Amino acid sequence: MVSRTLMGVWAALNFLLLVAGAVTLALSIVWRGPNLLMNMVLSDADLTAGIILAIAFIITCITGIVGVIQRNHITIGLVITNYALLVDAIGIVIIGTFVWFFTLKERHNYSVLWDAATPDVRRALQDQLKCCGYFNNTDFAEISTFCKDQQFISSLNQTDLNNSCVTPITDFADMTLNNIFTTVYGYMAIVLCLLLATLCVIKKRHEDERFNKIDAKRGGKGFV
Repeated sequence: MVSRTLMGVWAALNFLLLVAGAVTLALSIVWRGPNLLMNMVLSDADLTAGIILAIAFIITCITGIVGVIQRNHITIGLVITNYALLVDAIGIVIIGTFVWFFTLKERHNYSVLWDAATPDVRRALQDQLKCCGYFNNTDFAEISTFCKDQQFISSLNQTDLNNSCVTPITDFADMTLNNIFTTVYGYMAIVLCLLLATLCVIKKRHEDERFNKIDAKRGGKGFV
């Protein structure tokens, strides 16, 4: 019989995977809300990837529960769970690495997004961050509430990054993206530990079933 300690560890890890999926799903939905800075830092594709990963975690958790409640000699559910965990691990590596890679050239990457943004978005960001233009006042600076007119924009020191939007945007992006890819990579510990725990449960069930068959052949008298 599988020990209570092993099953307790397995249940705790499976619960952690469920929590990881629920938190990832909730944040991926909430961050789609109307927040100009967050919407610039995280694209719809990023958030969709988060939702897919979250759903994969939740499905894996449910598959594990279905597998573990089966009788000892039926381990196909746990085997499927392990394959699902491998898929989860691959997803974690892909998403975490993509986010990490994007942080390597944040200033350039968000410059491209700034240039592609509509004038209304740039005006709103300028007012929110109290800045004019991306790298300096000549880099797609828009007349807005903070950048009140062209004379004010032209008067700004082009070498003073405190006047530009690059620093507040990349500071927020760096904090957000670093937290995201660190958390995503952290999910790998849950996935790998649950994979190992599931393998242990499968092995123990196979052993129990083998001994039950041997016992049955001996007339149910056991070995002693």
